[in-house]
Amino acid sequence: MHANSSRFLTAAFAAIALSLSACGGEPGPVDASAGEPPLAGADIGGDFELIDKNGKTVSWSDFQGQYRIVYFGFAYCPDICPTDMQRTIQGLEGFAAQEPELGAKVAAMFITIDPERDTPEVVGEFANAFSEDLIGLTGTPEQIADAASKFRVFYARGEESEAGGYLMDHSRIVYLFGPDGEPLATLPADQGAEAVTQELAKWVK
Repeated sequence: MHANSSRFLTAAFAAIALSLSACGGEPGPVDASAGEPPLAGADIGGDFELIDKNGKTVSWSDFQGQYRIVYFGFAYCPDICPTDMQRTIQGLEGFAAQEPELGAKVAAMFITIDPERDTPEVVGEFANAFSEDLIGLTGTPEQIADAASKFRVFYARGEESEAGGYLMDHSRIVYLFGPDGEPLATLPADQGAEAVTQELAKWVK
């Protein structure tokens, strides 16, 4: 168990470092000007089998040919996850308003890291609060762990309160993948919706 935690932490720190290099500073990082996405060649992502709000099995390969936005969080998150999702979706909508045909090629996914509470119905309601097009996904603890490992996402359950509630610690990264599932960049949701729109415009072609 300790080795597993160490592996997740190492992966998370690596992903966070990539996120910072992609999002820091002014728009137009060095990699962008060179024409290569910041996450090009990174070992992030991979096939998964998860469950959508209707109880239907969804695989990573189902989105072949589409750009993909992926965020791991949990529906009972009090502030960070809702804020990140709101800015991400607003950024995507801003991009789609500018480039309707390209915007239609982007699929956005919210994957829970709290499958015990986040049932298909719960993730569906959470996703629909931001957009009917946002795909909420859950699964068994084993399926979530497998997906999180492939996407280099760290998560851990926090201490339980006297009332029985708890929070989840997790990586705060919004990934953008290309039509073949290749990692392209991280989206700067922490900088606001406009920054997300600008980043999408760099890589969605």
